[in-house]
Amino acid sequence: MAYSPSPDNELAGTEQPFVQHLIELRNRIIYCIVGVLVAIVGLAIWPGPSALIDVIAMPIRAHMPPDAKLIAVGVLSPFLVPLKVMMMTAVLIALPWLIFQVWAFVAPGLYSHEKRFALPMIMLGSLLAYVGIAFVQLFVLDKMFEFIQKFAPQSVAATPDVASYVSVILSLYIAFALAFQVPIVVMLLVRFGIVSLEKLRGFRGYFIVLAFVIAAIVTPPDVISQLSLAIPMCLLYEVGLFASRWFAKKEPEGEEASNS
Repeated sequence: MAYSPSPDNELAGTEQPFVQHLIELRNRIIYCIVGVLVAIVGLAIWPGPSALIDVIAMPIRAHMPPDAKLIAVGVLSPFLVPLKVMMMTAVLIALPWLIFQVWAFVAPGLYSHEKRFALPMIMLGSLLAYVGIAFVQLFVLDKMFEFIQKFAPQSVAATPDVASYVSVILSLYIAFALAFQVPIVVMLLVRFGIVSLEKLRGFRGYFIVLAFVIAAIVTPPDVISQLSLAIPMCLLYEVGLFASRWFAKKEPEGEEASNS
């Protein structure tokens, strides 16, 4: 007897061979690499690697003596550090393109209602990542270095190494970009029925403790940066709980009647 797909299953008959999935994955990875390379070439032309270093060094330079500069201890640091910053900046610029490639790869396996839900979540996640990085650059770094410089003795010249400085701020960029995804995670948990909204509300107190623990682990050992990460995480958790009321999956009326 020939198999006839259910009319309710819109994905029936769309399965592809495993090799076809590998080819599609390879193509999407190539598209991602090309997107990042285009961003790198554009940044190399304008504003250039040196200008990018000057931009990300602005928060700490504001709290250093006028003639003081960051130093390069390593022999290759003047070349490798700007290159590292340029590559990371290129990835951030190409982030929507990268996420689109991920979505394009998984979209054929999603139902139509899942596609309508997934794409806005991807775009919102990208926006929140940019907001988190901007929050670090415009607020957190300035307050953090102001707090740290107050503890520098008069006999000590605060001239940080550019490599260690870049490592610290890049780790902060990544930490805040991921932390600002809290509303997305909350909405996805509720939308796909993994955790109910009521349980997430009850988990609120535990999440506050968890947020401060995460902030203490991933940020430098200063109060400013830790509070700057933990407090937004708690606020974004509340935003996710509030938004989840509209994204929660509704039960069919027949199912509700049978449960009552």
